[in-house]
This record gives sequence, structure tokens and C-alpha cells, in this order.
Amino acid sequence: MPWDDQFTITSQLQTKEGWIRHPLDEQLRSDQEGKLRQIPIRLLFNDPDLNLRAEYALFDRQTARPLCVGDGEQCKRRTRDGMEALPCPAPEACPLAQGGACKPYGRLNVLIGDDDPLGSFIFRTTGFNSIRTLAARLAYFKAISGNRLATMPLELRLRGKSTRQSRGTAIFYVDITLREGWMLEDTLAEAQRLDDWHQQTGFDQKALDRAAKAGFANGAFEDSAEESADVVEEFYPDLPATTAAQASEGQGGHNARPVTLADKLQAKSQQGKAESSETESTDQDAALPDDNQQPPARQAKRA
Repeated sequence: MPWDDQFTITSQLQTKEGWIRHPLDEQLRSDQEGKLRQIPIRLLFNDPDLNLRAEYALFDRQTARPLCVGDGEQCKRRTRDGMEALPCPAPEACPLAQGGACKPYGRLNVLIGDDDPLGSFIFRTTGFNSIRTLAARLAYFKAISGNRLATMPLELRLRGKSTRQSRGTAIFYVDITLREGWMLEDTLAEAQRLDDWHQQTGFDQKALDRAAKAGFANGAFEDSAEESADVVEEFYPDLPATTAAQASEGQGGHNARPVTLADKLQAKSQQGKAESSETESTDQDAALPDDNQQPPARQAKRA
């Protein structure tokens, strides 16, 4: 399967042919000779961890339900006895993660356009290079702007590189940079101006950050059942389309196997065995120093 080398901005509407593209997609694409690799953005929050949520995640292939989410130290795991908080040794040392089913999983919320100041698009990725780069950039921009990350005019950019592991083939990752044609001083001055304007008009950025933090903490897992099709597409692109469609509806179909991955994970916890045959994955990105593959689609969907 050829790897996509551009962004696609979609709406929340989907047809049999796929996601309907957002009007901004055509508008931005026309300015870049048909290849959308740069998107002017702003961020919703000053806290980098609210803009980019990154963790290790393991999903059920058949239902796309999250089973285990962790940060390398602690995890929340769905078991037969309900939700449990357990130590998280990271995929390399976790017996439940054998076969590549557990991956780094990042979700970045960004503002594109000016039609909705609180409505964002979400970019999902399992690419370690993208997650690492985005996290570092957000931390740097917060530092140099004096905690004015939400008012900085920035750009989401798709970059390419070759590595020894890719054997000379270009691989792509996502970065956040200054907007094309903007100097750092101009960007910082605009961030200061917009921050002052927010304070004058009563826009409470600190309260917005607190509300978002409380909202993310409400659920055991961030991804909802409605987003299961996106999860299947990102984590298991090798899965047949019919299976993905069944998973998005929360069904296993007539060919569903009677034993779910959740049951096998629970059995592994009790027996201390790794049944990697049910968790094998040839997915696009693993937690390696360099990505040697990339997701088949990089979509920013309306959140």
C-alpha cells in the first residue's frame, strides 16, 4: 500500500465513499499545487499536554474498544472485573503487548480557520517520530512565548526524511513550525498582542485550560465508540474493510470469533503467558528510534 505524503482535512460527515472533505481542504490545497503539506493553525490551550495527548494504547481489533492505556509507569486496563490501575512497563517489557498490538498513540487538537474559536480538528497518529517531535515543539513554543502557546500563529507541517531503516525511502512525520514567511519576533509579537486582547475582552484562557483538563479526566478512555472506525483505520490498516465497518457499529458479524481479545488479555494476566497470535500487527509505526513506515492517511477531522 503506498503511504500518503499529504494531509487531508475532513468534516464529520461520512458516506460510502469515505469521509467528506472539509471546504478548508480544497482552499488550502489550491494554494499548494494540489499537495496539502502545510496547514496554518493555532492551538486551543496553553498547556502542551492538553493540546497533545500521547500514551501507549492497546485496542481490541474486532470492536475497536480500548483495553489498556498507559504512560510507561501506570496504566488503566479493562478486565473482567472492571477497570484496574496497574503498573505499565511500556510495550517492550509488557507480556500483554507482544506482537505490536500496543503502540504509542497521539492526538493533537488544532484550530484551523476562524469560523469557530472553540471548535478544533484532531490529528491522530501512531508514529513515534511525529509524537516525539510535536511534544518537543509544543514545550519549546510554550517556553519562548511566556506561556502564550494558545495565541501563537503556527503551522502544521508534513516533513520527509530518509533513514538507514527506511533504506533510502522517504518517510514522513508531522511537525509544528512557524508559519511560512513569519519571523520568530513577528510570531511572539502577535502572540503578545492577541493575549492582551483576550484579557481586555474577558477571554479567560486559564479557565478554558482547567475546563479541558477536567473534561479529559472524566472518562476512563478518551476515544468514544463513535470514533472506533478511526481507531481501526489508524491501528489496524491491514484489517478488511468489512471487519472495520462491523467494529465501528460495535458488532462482530457472523464471522466474529467467540473469544475476544479482552478475554485473552485477562487469561494472560492469570497465566503469565503471551498469546501473540491474536495480537500480531503489521501496522505502520512502532516505538523505534526511526519510523520505517507511515500511516496510509493523515487526516485532521473535525472534533
